[in-house]
Amino acid sequence: MNNLYNHYIDHLEKVILPFWERALDLKYGGVYTCFDNTGSKLVSKNKYTWSQGRFVWIWTRLSRLLKKSDYLEQAKKTIDFLWDHSILENGNCAFLLSESGEVIERDNSFYADCFVVLGFTEYARTTKDYQVLENALILYDRILDRIKKGTIRSEPYPIPNGFKAHGVPMILLNVSQELGEALEFLGHVRAEEVNQVSYRLADEIMKDFYFDDFHIAEMIPANKQVNTDLLLCRHINPGHTLEDMWFVMTTARKFNNSDWIDRAVLAIKKAVELGWDQEFGGLFRYVDMEGGQPKGVFEDDPYQRLVLDTWDTKLWWPHSEALYATLFAFQLTGDEYLKNLYLKIHEYTFRTFPNPDLNIGEWIQIRDRMGNPLEKLVALPVKDPYHIIRNMILIIELLGKSEVVQ
Repeated sequence: MNNLYNHYIDHLEKVILPFWERALDLKYGGVYTCFDNTGSKLVSKNKYTWSQGRFVWIWTRLSRLLKKSDYLEQAKKTIDFLWDHSILENGNCAFLLSESGEVIERDNSFYADCFVVLGFTEYARTTKDYQVLENALILYDRILDRIKKGTIRSEPYPIPNGFKAHGVPMILLNVSQELGEALEFLGHVRAEEVNQVSYRLADEIMKDFYFDDFHIAEMIPANKQVNTDLLLCRHINPGHTLEDMWFVMTTARKFNNSDWIDRAVLAIKKAVELGWDQEFGGLFRYVDMEGGQPKGVFEDDPYQRLVLDTWDTKLWWPHSEALYATLFAFQLTGDEYLKNLYLKIHEYTFRTFPNPDLNIGEWIQIRDRMGNPLEKLVALPVKDPYHIIRNMILIIELLGKSEVVQ
């Protein structure tokens, strides 16, 4: 255990964090993220609210883990930047800001709002800043209201008409469980209410998106008359499954729901089974529900083109999510199969993604099927620190509490 714990601490401090410490905007707050895939060139100083909210979360959590007060100061500067500049007159978050905070793109993605809430929540819990917590609640209530009214937008992945997207209850589950925990920790009167929202969202995922063969659907038809042989209905996203199942297991553990844990473990195993490239190793971005290249009736839209154009890429974030999901599941169950899955994913991930140029550091996050660097847009045109650092923090915290993998 000590060797694995030391590996993550060492990799975080020597490979990952030096890159992001150089990327801080010490004047306005936040972090620059618009780098090319290698991290060698900053192509824009614009700031995606999505990434800035995520940055608040990781920089705050790192301040606790590594005892870095300057990280907490930069997190607060970023909170002030976001509150002063990203909140539009309608209460939603702008999607894209300039370096100094001018609005470039308005509220075309509720995901941006969700990540701002996550960042604010982590900061409020760490510092006991009740005003930041109340601001997080204001944004959270606005998100729920927009979803109830059906007015959310979800760039960069618009939800096709007539479908429900797994990503919506998935992100709301993570936001609600973290906000609920912070409210509970700080003795807020709304703690139980928000905790119950997280329970209902986990229940929705495990009822509506979980199928009998243990796969998690990315899209389900809102109308049951829709042809389920469509590519939209057949494709799955192994990374999303792995990430969401540790969200579900977190809520399941809180509410002592062993059935959800058992079923989440089956979904984790299924995601790796279907998503693993048997020839070159690693997880495909998308696969068919029966494995291999996504198939089914294709209806031309940006999302389906994305699925077919990028399905066999190897991306950093599913692998970082897979590391924590398998390790957390092993810690909860003691299932040796999960331990072996973790070790396989660990070997591939650290052999493939870290940048060989230690003067740059971080990971070359986007790879082709063979693992070669690929300069290709996969979501936002950014190099995002979130998934790598978040999962390393969570793994370090997990390994620090119990013997997980020897």
